[in-house]
Amino acid sequence: MSNTDWSPLAAVYDPVKCGNIDGTGTDIHDGGILRALNATYRPNKGVSGNCDCTVFVGKLNPKTTEEVLKTHFLKYGKIVKLRVVKDLVTGHSKRYAFIEFSAMEEARLAYNRAHGSSIDGSNILVEYEFERTMPGWVPRRLGGGFGGNKESGQLRFGCRMRPFKKPYTQLPHNAQHIDKRYRSSDHRSKYSNRDEISRSGRDDLDYDKYKRRRQHDRDSRMRDVRR
Repeated sequence: MSNTDWSPLAAVYDPVKCGNIDGTGTDIHDGGILRALNATYRPNKGVSGNCDCTVFVGKLNPKTTEEVLKTHFLKYGKIVKLRVVKDLVTGHSKRYAFIEFSAMEEARLAYNRAHGSSIDGSNILVEYEFERTMPGWVPRRLGGGFGGNKESGQLRFGCRMRPFKKPYTQLPHNAQHIDKRYRSSDHRSKYSNRDEISRSGRDDLDYDKYKRRRQHDRDSRMRDVRR
């Protein structure tokens, strides 16, 4: 993958790629990815409205009402439709909503400016609607989506909250050179000290990030083996 091909955000939903931190992995390291691959989901034809003018709002406070949400978003444009999604059984908020504006420019303004703002003490997430706009989209209940948490080991990447990290192949040439020497048995002891690695010309902070990303992949593979 070249630098011009790489993007921190997914344009197409691929369960395997979105399950890997840099979007280039091929490991099916949790059951959710497998379920998403086997899903035959089709977008809900009953959903109305203009998907290009619609934003998704997540991480809401459970107590946030539609009235409060509308007041917060009216500054970005005319709202055609707003719905806080609720549990059919309990009637409680599921902590996300969809807001349709009258124009694409208004939705874009909300996307750019409302993300991270606070409503009822919660910093909200603002994304565009994915169900009708992103090819291959599979919702969370079928193992897809951009949700997930560290505890379940089913993190998903390629979204605004967790963008893809740059693939290892795009690290600066010097970093790749040092990593090869570090993995070599002839040089392992020589470069086992972080200060010595730093003196070889690689920045400590960047190299630490690189090592943490490698450890994340190793941990993922170990979880797969244990299953």
